[in-house]
Amino acid sequence: METKYGYGYVRVSTDKQEELSPDSQAKLLKDYAQKNGIIISNIFYELGISGRKAEKRPEFQKMIAQAKSADHPVDAILVWKFSRFARNQEESIVYKSLLKKKHNVDVISVSEPLADGPFGSLIERIIEWMDEYYSIRLSGEVTRGMMEKAQRGGYQARPPLGYRIIDHGKPPVIVPEEAEVVKIIFRKYANDHCGIFDIARYLNLHGFKTSRGKSFERRSVEYILQNPTYCGMIRWNRTVNETNEIRPKEEWIIADGQHPAIISKELFDKAQARYEQEYKPKGARPSSTYKHWLSGLVKCPACGRTMIAKRTTDRQKVYVYFTCYGYSKGKCLAKNTVSAMKLEPAVLSSIRDVLDSGHIMYRYMPPDHEPAASMTDILTEQLRRNTEKLERIKEAYRNGVDTLEEYKANKQLVQQERDRLEEQLKEAEDDTPDSGSAETSLLERVRNVYDIVSSDSVDSATKNEILKSVIEKIIYDKASDELKVYYYYKPQSL
Repeated sequence: METKYGYGYVRVSTDKQEELSPDSQAKLLKDYAQKNGIIISNIFYELGISGRKAEKRPEFQKMIAQAKSADHPVDAILVWKFSRFARNQEESIVYKSLLKKKHNVDVISVSEPLADGPFGSLIERIIEWMDEYYSIRLSGEVTRGMMEKAQRGGYQARPPLGYRIIDHGKPPVIVPEEAEVVKIIFRKYANDHCGIFDIARYLNLHGFKTSRGKSFERRSVEYILQNPTYCGMIRWNRTVNETNEIRPKEEWIIADGQHPAIISKELFDKAQARYEQEYKPKGARPSSTYKHWLSGLVKCPACGRTMIAKRTTDRQKVYVYFTCYGYSKGKCLAKNTVSAMKLEPAVLSSIRDVLDSGHIMYRYMPPDHEPAASMTDILTEQLRRNTEKLERIKEAYRNGVDTLEEYKANKQLVQQERDRLEEQLKEAEDDTPDSGSAETSLLERVRNVYDIVSSDSVDSATKNEILKSVIEKIIYDKASDELKVYYYYKPQSL
């Protein structure tokens, strides 16, 4: 019997339904694998997480990503019941089809054996529908309970910056040092009329962090300014969980909360009045979207982020300048800007110097599609996969999936395969062609690029596209007046 490899997936939900413990589920998976000649290289555990949405299950996503990898690490995914894999029939079908049709990976329920053919598929769909129906009914009951709790002012969300849950089931309490940051934001916005970007930069300059330990940016400051939690209110049902889309305001539940307020209701309302007056809906085209032939290539010397092209008008003349994207979001504290009038001739001059010297520094990048492989290439790749098989067997033993005896038996099978491949590799001839001079080829490309970019008859979009075929990034340090152009070479695939 041909040896197959598999992953195990164990999930225990948050609800009170009758289900097996993680250890019991894992034992059933191991027993099934042993009886059916499957080596389980790893078991992924999802504890206390609902199965209704796959994107909210990190171990599931990790398992799917590994199962889809090009080296085909497994032939099957084993679960106790199909409901462990997914409770949403649409997602279940999508993931199963993706794994089976594109990667030849089966999803097997060890407790719900299915007959082959159309009848087995029909039974599988019925099982999935029943699981989804149960999940939807349970979700509706939970949602009604949460809505009633919100109307009573009960807190049932992750506390924002300034609050912390001390006792489960009780209202959040104030974290004094974080609450001061919240007060600074509201005072600067409502009383001092500071802009949101300016507030973000101020907070980052003084080393303040968000509730997730990250630097402040516009959206994090906006979220705080619009959150009624800070004035002692409860806001619930504002967004759709699946899409994060904001619902109409008439569907929100806003009530007096049971937690202490950090700011007054008057200060909160004052901030809302200013925000609603100045808010601009999405869809308006920002100045940063105007295309320049250096767009996407110029990087900030301080933080490494992209310098975006913006336009300004002076005496009816339009000027383009580049500024750090991170600075515009409040993430970069260095105000790096450079005029396109200065940058354009400097870039052209730098390219010209490379062509005159005949020497270029570059980074090699492999082609997207390699030429047709020789027999040596094929055998070498099979040996690499053989090594990965051995690593998976070791991983299964380290994770406690296999016993020492099982590990030794599996290792012997893989070693026999490796001996055969190594013998074939010795007999194969090396057909690797000579790749030629990469530097000479790159210099010729750069010469063609320079002719196009320096032409006045070529549009900006074309210049930008051709530049990106040889240049990885451009960094201009204003303090030292130094320009660096970073080239790369990618062989053209055959």
